[in-house]
Amino acid sequence: MAYFHVTTSILTISSYFYLGVNSIKPHTIYRGMAGSGFTRSRGLSNESSPNLYVANCGPAVGLSFDKIKSVFSTYGNVIGVHAADDTGTRVIVCFSEMTAAQAAFKSLNGFSCLDLGGRTLHLRYSVPQQQKVRNNDSLPVSFFSSEVAVPGIHLVHEFITVEEEKKLLAEVDIRPWKSLSKRRVQHYGYEFLYDTRNVDSKYFLGELPPFVSPILDKIMSFPGPEENRSKLLDQLTVNEYPPGVGLSPHIDTHSAFDDLIFSLSLAGPCIMEFRRYPAGTWHLPVSTVNGIDGENSGQWSTFTRQAIFLPPRSMLLMSGEGRYAWHHYIPHHKIDTVGDHVIRRRSRRVSFTFRKVRTGPCHCEYKQYCDSRLGLADGKA
Repeated sequence: MAYFHVTTSILTISSYFYLGVNSIKPHTIYRGMAGSGFTRSRGLSNESSPNLYVANCGPAVGLSFDKIKSVFSTYGNVIGVHAADDTGTRVIVCFSEMTAAQAAFKSLNGFSCLDLGGRTLHLRYSVPQQQKVRNNDSLPVSFFSSEVAVPGIHLVHEFITVEEEKKLLAEVDIRPWKSLSKRRVQHYGYEFLYDTRNVDSKYFLGELPPFVSPILDKIMSFPGPEENRSKLLDQLTVNEYPPGVGLSPHIDTHSAFDDLIFSLSLAGPCIMEFRRYPAGTWHLPVSTVNGIDGENSGQWSTFTRQAIFLPPRSMLLMSGEGRYAWHHYIPHHKIDTVGDHVIRRRSRRVSFTFRKVRTGPCHCEYKQYCDSRLGLADGKA
């Protein structure tokens, strides 16, 4: 069911990349690979490779892959330039001929290159690394929820104005935070208990604060079934993530909250990944008092992945299958590589997550992910 109609223009979208990204085509966005398939040679010279590992060079220092390819092409045919890692400051340059790599190495290693901004380059020969059992880190990143193959996921860009964003941040900053190991939180309506991943519905903290009333009004005006619009959201968790801190994969506990979960992103951008694990193979995660579990990335060999870019002031809705059966996850790193560009998470990210506390067991159709259907709910009133 469609809750939103997105009309954001490409011009507006390009303005989100204020962290060093000048021009990006929205429909060709890819998150960078953790590795390029190559590694630095551990030998003393190993001049038998047509591939060069180049440090102090890359998108994070203002050098696009196209520019790097152009400069290195003066030594021979370059068949590709790849990110060596997630830093944005190291690349792999692949020549078609070994002699071209040797010429580039001799000319550039340890020297200042005027054509690359006068940067001193550090080169080593690079060799293909042994493929890991699971290497699917190259993941398309969508701008629009219509491009994400996750039913029930909807995203609205510029849900609030810059001024409204400033006011919301000011309101939470004058209120007390609760510190966890990697972030700070505030709870309104009901406190979210990280040790049980649930709420105590008998302990009511009070109505949601007046400063979020305009947000609730906008949410309630969305088109949709009357029974969903009439369910007043009564729980709010505000999370403050320092630069580089993300969110480990999880599904919000079914017995804790109703179908609709709204998350408003403020201050900093991020990429959110959705994961659908094979039916019957994913067990409820072991909780920690800090609310951040291990990522479990190595436990399962295959799962379906989708990713979407969440700019500041955007509102994400998780409902239906996307809320009940897909884990959502924000990678823990300070740089998101998007195509040839790098988005640095220089600022904190603050999220406002609005939910409706469930007053009975969940009766969803996704039994393998449901604590109520599996008889694991704690029986909260």
